Amino acid sequence: MERKKKVALVTGGNSGMGKASCAALADQGFHVLLLARSREKGEAAKKDLEKVPGRSVELLLCDLADPASIKSVDAFFKEKNDTLDVLLNNAGVITLKREETKEGHELQFGVNHLGHFLLTKVLLPYMTSGSRIINVSSGAHKWGKIHFEDLSFQKGYRPFKAYGQSKLANVLFTKALAEKLLGLGITVNACHPGAVGTQMGVDRKTGFGQGLLKFLGLFFLTPEEGARTAVYLATSREVEGVSGQYFFKKKAVAPSERGQNIMLARELFKVSETLTEPYKW
Repeated sequence: MERKKKVALVTGGNSGMGKASCAALADQGFHVLLLARSREKGEAAKKDLEKVPGRSVELLLCDLADPASIKSVDAFFKEKNDTLDVLLNNAGVITLKREETKEGHELQFGVNHLGHFLLTKVLLPYMTSGSRIINVSSGAHKWGKIHFEDLSFQKGYRPFKAYGQSKLANVLFTKALAEKLLGLGITVNACHPGAVGTQMGVDRKTGFGQGLLKFLGLFFLTPEEGARTAVYLATSREVEGVSGQYFFKKKAVAPSERGQNIMLARELFKVSETLTEPYKW
């Protein structure tokens, strides 16, 4: 009897590192759930990925800025009656102008952190011992600070300040969640992919930033290179049982001082839990 394929879900799987991760995981025998906001872009990515024979890719529509859309993923898994082996929280946004999610959260914090926080909440019941969660953070977390007094930057919005906060939140979420999952056999780790040339930072409505991106791309890693550490964390036997760590170039390294603060991690987790009701851990 043929062994059933393992299942991996990749957020932001329609482009850049997410798409490269989908390809790498599919090539290693996973059935890949490509999570994307746009049906058109998602279907185009799926079609492109499946040009390679043997790859198993399925499109799952979800807007990480919309809690109702995130919660619909629960219905998808209930209908499939399946387990999830890998959750790769890869999607990310940078916005030069302040934007908001459906619930009024600043978009970078809302998508990069809260969206993935809620998605992980929704999907944890479908994970079992041996399942792995990977949160794609960034070296930008080092300049980040959690502004509990104004998480959504209602006053004094600066794009990279907001981005740094969201990426520090990824590291802290990883630390707090690892503590919560202790003894269950489910691991969670964060990673810094390096400077990768992707569409992140290009205005989704106007395309502003494409020219600069094309120039900077000469100095960036390719999406395939950037995806290596995340894919390593998703598949390698070398990290079996390893949890709560921050990786760069397939090695566990120390995050910033704030990123190592368990009290800060617990406080952010508590606040995030309040902001993503009604789901409980």
